[in-house]
Amino acid sequence: MPQAEIDLILVDGCPAGLDCRLLGGERLVVYPLFAAMDRQPLSRLRPRPLPKAFVVDANLGALARLLRLCGLDSLYRRDFDDDEIVRLARGQRRFILTRDKGILHYSAVDHGYWVRNTQPQRQLSEVIGRLRLQSLLHPFSRCIRCNGLIQPVARDLVAGRVPAGAWREHRHFFRCDGCGQIYWRGSHYRRMAAHLAALGLQTP
Repeated sequence: MPQAEIDLILVDGCPAGLDCRLLGGERLVVYPLFAAMDRQPLSRLRPRPLPKAFVVDANLGALARLLRLCGLDSLYRRDFDDDEIVRLARGQRRFILTRDKGILHYSAVDHGYWVRNTQPQRQLSEVIGRLRLQSLLHPFSRCIRCNGLIQPVARDLVAGRVPAGAWREHRHFFRCDGCGQIYWRGSHYRRMAAHLAALGLQTP
């Protein structure tokens, strides 16, 4: 288990750190982050509160888009290298999601998770369940292209910027405050909403 995934170590029932030296014969129990049990009185290895934002490695682009679709702040670029991911995680208190175990062994990494599944929808379910993110989900509140926040925009302000059919059929439009992408609740929205519903996630 990568050290960034370890939340609690017990040696003969007592909390211990990563630098604990074993003499032999001890009973060692290692708990990962977010194990479903109450360990509040014990000494966790990871500082609290846990980050509510993510930096996603280059192997998880589809997962990054799905996380944004769910409203989770997720930085991603195809050219991210390990050093940049660690720098962003440290500087912006972001949680690393990766398919590369090696990055989680960096001493500078406080919070990280190695995604086990290889299929994006299953990765999303895995991450939401494993990290217990249900209360943080706000579907369709972030731009899947750039991670910016999506805000309602007056219909008149998007005239000429959306297809004529969408303009005729829809009264409500939304704009990303980062890249300016315009969204509306058309067929693409319905497909994405159906996809999220299949995962048990409610949409507005």
